[in-house]
Amino acid sequence: MSDAVAGVIAKAKEFLGERMTVNAGLRDHHSHGQDTAPPVQPDAVAFVETTEEASRLLTLCYAAGVPVVPFGTGTSLEGHVTPVRGGISVDVSRMTAVLEVNQADMDCRVQPGLTHRSLNTELRDQGLFFPVDPGADASLGGMCATRASGTAAVRYGTMRDNVMGLTVVLADGRVIRTGGRVRKSSTGYDLTRLFVGSEGTLGLITEIQLRLHPIPEAISAAICQFPSLGDAVEAVIAIMQAAIPVARIELLDDVQMGACIAYSKLDGLRAVPTLFFEFHGSPAGVSEQAAAAEAIAQDFQAEAFQWATDPDTRAKLWRARHDAYWAALALKPGHRGIATDAIVPISRLAEAILGAKEDIAASGLTAPIVGHVGDGNFHTVILVPDEPDGMARAWALDKAIVARALSLGGSCSGEHGVGIGKREFLETEHGAEALAVMRSVKVALDPKGILNPGKIFLN
Repeated sequence: MSDAVAGVIAKAKEFLGERMTVNAGLRDHHSHGQDTAPPVQPDAVAFVETTEEASRLLTLCYAAGVPVVPFGTGTSLEGHVTPVRGGISVDVSRMTAVLEVNQADMDCRVQPGLTHRSLNTELRDQGLFFPVDPGADASLGGMCATRASGTAAVRYGTMRDNVMGLTVVLADGRVIRTGGRVRKSSTGYDLTRLFVGSEGTLGLITEIQLRLHPIPEAISAAICQFPSLGDAVEAVIAIMQAAIPVARIELLDDVQMGACIAYSKLDGLRAVPTLFFEFHGSPAGVSEQAAAAEAIAQDFQAEAFQWATDPDTRAKLWRARHDAYWAALALKPGHRGIATDAIVPISRLAEAILGAKEDIAASGLTAPIVGHVGDGNFHTVILVPDEPDGMARAWALDKAIVARALSLGGSCSGEHGVGIGKREFLETEHGAEALAVMRSVKVALDPKGILNPGKIFLN
């Protein structure tokens, strides 16, 4: 441990007490997320509980040049929370308060350690809900940092669309507030959207103003199975082009569906390409949406919809979808998983997914496909064999899938973010000049480079 880090720890203990710790077990817990990047232990872990504490800590770290890495629930899939250069892991998991709910205006203000599921539990009795659901019970601060989305983004948008304002502690400890409670504003730079997706490299988020939505009067879900992956994907494209306002439309290929049937005990279904649907609205509206989607699906050889209208059955269905990653890992016990995250324009979805299927076959690896296909986003869970070249083969497959997505006008990440895993693709996707502008923003807000170093940029 350097003298600079030791000095920060000693001074931070004056106001954090035992919440500034060098405990080996806690440092190990904060050395990685749910990814394949090599773990790196921070020098210490700080559990902050207020904006003021975060500000005082960052003031100390900035003066000493000590790296700071934010940590929420640790569900990152791209190495965002790995402290690759040591320093202090700033854990916000104790900042879980719902600070205010404005029912009439349908917004709320929360702390960053609160998870989206906990927020919806708090909101249920007020007839409101927060729609962004990335699957894992991620912290809302982490979801802001990675610009997360999930299964309902096709209807309700991503974190970019649902964050109205932020309280952010800058690298040098200054506190700023961005945005507000109004639904639109034409004043100044849009700093809120600058920080949403910045992955902890520009500031530490300590409060979030969120847009809420009324709980729909009626909700229905359905499963529809197809004879081929191509038919399922073409049905998605046709449904989206018909402007049917589906709330969720998820694709599982035959391998992923087989994994989910075994893992989540989905009786009565076959291991074939499958679409999961959900419809929100009035009873009449939901019925009309569903009928229109089913008619289009049948044009692509689909079986009739299997309905899940009661809450328990719907919950089981969507829990199976959210557990798809764990179901995939269960296919090959002892294997590690690399989750790809490509997204393409909806019109190029068939090329991207069928091309990915060909890449998987050529690799000889097992890699189920699952995706939020209503907005062109899909994932493969590449199962890495415990062999000398296993990881290299897996990363080669990942690169092939990303390269095809970029060639089709897509992106290397639709929701997981860049972190460590996607850094090499940024120049191809955005161009050298745009990347230079991003770097200049980073330097302007964090001239000493202490905020989550080693992320987004290759050097």
